[in-house]
Amino acid sequence: MQRRDFIRLIGGGVVLAAGPGGCAEAPDARAAWRNPGAAEYDPRMRALSWAILAPNPHNMQPWMADLSVADEVTLHVDPTRLLPVTDPFNRQIVIGCGAFLELLRMAAAAEGISAEITPFPDGEPQPVLDGRPVARVRFTPGGATADPLFAQVLSRRTSRVAFTDLAPRGDLLEGVAEAGQTPGVVPSFTVEPTLVARLRAIAKSGARIEAHTSAAQTESAERTFFGAHDVAAHRYGISLEGPTIEVAHAVCLLTQKTLAQPGSWAFKQSEAFMDPLADKAPAFMWLTTSGNSRAEQVAAGRAYVRLNLAAAAEGLAMHPWSQALQEYPTMASLYGEAHRAMAPEGGRVQMFVRVGYVESPVRPAPRRGLAYNLKRNPNA
Repeated sequence: MQRRDFIRLIGGGVVLAAGPGGCAEAPDARAAWRNPGAAEYDPRMRALSWAILAPNPHNMQPWMADLSVADEVTLHVDPTRLLPVTDPFNRQIVIGCGAFLELLRMAAAAEGISAEITPFPDGEPQPVLDGRPVARVRFTPGGATADPLFAQVLSRRTSRVAFTDLAPRGDLLEGVAEAGQTPGVVPSFTVEPTLVARLRAIAKSGARIEAHTSAAQTESAERTFFGAHDVAAHRYGISLEGPTIEVAHAVCLLTQKTLAQPGSWAFKQSEAFMDPLADKAPAFMWLTTSGNSRAEQVAAGRAYVRLNLAAAAEGLAMHPWSQALQEYPTMASLYGEAHRAMAPEGGRVQMFVRVGYVESPVRPAPRRGLAYNLKRNPNA
């Protein structure tokens, strides 16, 4: 390695030297968040430009939109963007598709276009997804009015930072829950100290179990990218950015391999990062369905993005904490505890999130851009 390209840590200090081009500006990983759809003439493309901003598990962006039929969008899942270990039955992926579909509907409605969503028109694949479409959406001019929550799409965030000590008022959370009302989905929340403490413990235990389940931790690590250039090169997955991240990655302290390696500095930092997020959670919300059909999973995703938008409108931050709801063997005991806490009368908890306030706004997650989400006709 040339000395001018070497980055080293000495006695806790940082020595940085960059050769020619070492400070080149990274591509914009968040361009999709600026003026979505402004350059598109097809109303379906304009709506899709907003839909790709939906929250989704591990930011995998698993969407493929088929526009081969006039006035329709057929939504498929990209089989290369699944989470086979932590989401073995693709439940979370389908929830993410539900959020995508709700933003698609909202974007169309903002132009007075009705977007009629038919989930799984060719049947519900079980126990895992197959090639059948997740939904078919028919666009019809007229008959739709703008949804007030649509104004919050560009300010919606997943806030993976510690919240302040200020607890949200119950009436605010009640309003957020009401905004998330979707047929078949029941939103709930708590600020009650005893239940909050129980849910904090469940959240921390879920993070710990996942970290110490090798295959699960490796799956997350392999979908984590470090520093502006790495993030911009991929524009999906979990993004870690900032000066400290850049240095730790450059000296190979923080890599996908070390993040998955118990006992490493990166692994320990990852574990230490999670506990304060749970300990400072002043409130929790969750979504429950009576069963666990694919249609109910889609409905849960539609409800969740509405919660997230309503929270943004109230200045609240939201962060899904999904580990305790996952369906792999080492999580089974905690899965039962989570359902006893949040759904004591039965049902399937589809989403579990912490809610609070942040000191300063967080950046939006990277997006691959609309062109990466279009299903290509191989015969075209």
